[in-house]
Amino acid sequence: MEIIKIIGIALIALIIIILLKQYRPEFAIYISLLTGVLILLLVMDKLQGIITLLQSLANKASINGTFLTLLIKITGIAFLSEFAVSICKDSGEGAIASKIEIGSKIIIISMSIPIISSLLEIILKILPT
Repeated sequence: MEIIKIIGIALIALIIIILLKQYRPEFAIYISLLTGVLILLLVMDKLQGIITLLQSLANKASINGTFLTLLIKITGIAFLSEFAVSICKDSGEGAIASKIEIGSKIIIISMSIPIISSLLEIILKILPT
């Protein structure tokens, strides 16, 4: 039950952060960041399993590997940017958080253009002219 480990780590970090904010509030962000990284490391093996499964399904379905790679990268960007946005919001830097959100959305859209254009080509082939 890895979720229990994750929740336990998060609750312990929360207690430490609450206690630290009273005496040394500048260290609270470090605990928050460390906790996030630790939780990400805990779920890395699950993430690797998901990627392996997606790759095997893509091979069986004869899906272009480039598209699968792009989708995995886009998903990674979304997760990492959400992590960074959360850290910024926890630090009280909402303006920086919103800039990260905008930047990551633009990057995701630009990375998804090959997939979108491929889908449009397929749709145009299917539609009668």
